[in-house]
Amino acid sequence: MYLDTKRRTKNSKLFTHFYKKSSIYIICVAVLFIAVGFLTTVSPAYRVSSNTITDWTGDLDSSLFLYLMGMENKAFRDALPEDEPSPEVSNMLFEMATNIRPSDTRSLLGQELPGFLTFQNEIIVAGEGTDYTNLPVESSPPLEEVLRDRDAVIDENEGEDLEQQEGESQQDTGERDVVFIYNTHNRESFLPHLPDADSPDDAQHGEVNIGKVSQRFADALEANGIGTEVDQTDIMSVLKEQGMAYHESYQASRNVVQEAFTSSEDIQYSFDLHRDAIARDKTTKEINGKNYARVMFVVGAEYADHDKNLELANKLHQMIQEEYPGLSRGVIKKKGSGSNGVYNQDLSPNAMLIEFGGVDNTLEELYRSADAVAEVFSDHYWDAEKVNTN
Repeated sequence: MYLDTKRRTKNSKLFTHFYKKSSIYIICVAVLFIAVGFLTTVSPAYRVSSNTITDWTGDLDSSLFLYLMGMENKAFRDALPEDEPSPEVSNMLFEMATNIRPSDTRSLLGQELPGFLTFQNEIIVAGEGTDYTNLPVESSPPLEEVLRDRDAVIDENEGEDLEQQEGESQQDTGERDVVFIYNTHNRESFLPHLPDADSPDDAQHGEVNIGKVSQRFADALEANGIGTEVDQTDIMSVLKEQGMAYHESYQASRNVVQEAFTSSEDIQYSFDLHRDAIARDKTTKEINGKNYARVMFVVGAEYADHDKNLELANKLHQMIQEEYPGLSRGVIKKKGSGSNGVYNQDLSPNAMLIEFGGVDNTLEELYRSADAVAEVFSDHYWDAEKVNTN
C-alpha cells in the first residue's frame, strides 16, 4: 500500500513536471510563430532592421546562398556556372563572425583607422586623378554651427551670361517642368565668399550656398528648353524645427522629393546638388583657359535597382568627358557605415546626386560647371526624347 502510494506520487510529479515543460515549449513555439508572422506581414516602414545583419549578408557572395539552397533543391544549382567552385564554409563562418574578409584588407583596417571606411565605397568610373584617397567625404558638423550666422561676400554679377538658344528648331518642354532640383545640405557654402571662415565645417551660409548653383543649373536647363523646378527648402531649419540631427538630412529632404513626384507627373529627373569638402586642387580644372569646378556623380548602393541610376550617371559622365575633358571626377557607389547609402535615389531611376566643386571654389567657377553640365544633360534629354517619340 505504501509502495503504491509512493509510486503514484512519483508518477504524479513526473507528469506535472512534463506538463509544465511541455507548456513552456508550446508557448515558446507559439510566440515564435506569432513573431515571425508579424515581422513578415507588417508594413516595411515599421519592420525591425539591423545594419549589422545587412552588412553581414551584403558582403557575402550571392553564389553562397544559391549553393545553400541547392543543397535542399538541386534546381538552384543550375543557376550556378559549371566551373563555379563550391564556397568554403569555413571562410563564410569567419566572415560572418568577424565581419573581416581575408581577401579584402579594407574590411580589417576600416574598423581601426580613422577615415579608412571611405575605402569601402566603390569607384565605378575614375575620372582624371580620382582614387580612393580623394573621394567625397560626408561630414556631419554640429547643426548649431551649420545654422550660425556668418558674413558673406558676393558679386551679384559674378558668372557669365547665359546664351539663350534661339531658332525655329529650338526644342522646348512647354509649360512642363520635367526636372526637379533640390539641396539636401542646402547651406553648404564656399570659403572664398566667407571672409570669417577658414575650415570646411565653417563653410555654411543661409543665402550664399549651393542653392545658388542649383538656380544657375536650372536657368541653364531652361535656356536649353528644359522646364525645371528648383526647391529652396531650408532643410537645415527643418531639422532644427523637428528636433532631428544633421545625419538625418536625407530623411528630411525625402519628404520634399516625394511631394514633388506626387504633385507632378511631368517630373522625370531629380538632381540633389552638393559641394565637396576636399581641397581646391582636386576640385578645379582649367579648360580652354578658364577654371571650372569639377563634378562627381554619387550613387547609393543600398536599395534595389540602383543599377538603373548608375547607368544614367555613367552615361552623363562619359558625355561630359567628351565635351569637357577632366571636368568630371567620375562615378562612385557609396554604402555602409558613414554614408546614407540611398540618397533618395530609390524614388526614381533618374534621381542623381552630383557633387559640384569643393569648399575652395568660387561661384564663378561653379556657374561655369553648372552651364556645362546643363548643356550635356540637355543633349542627353533631347536624344532620349527622340528615341521615345520614335
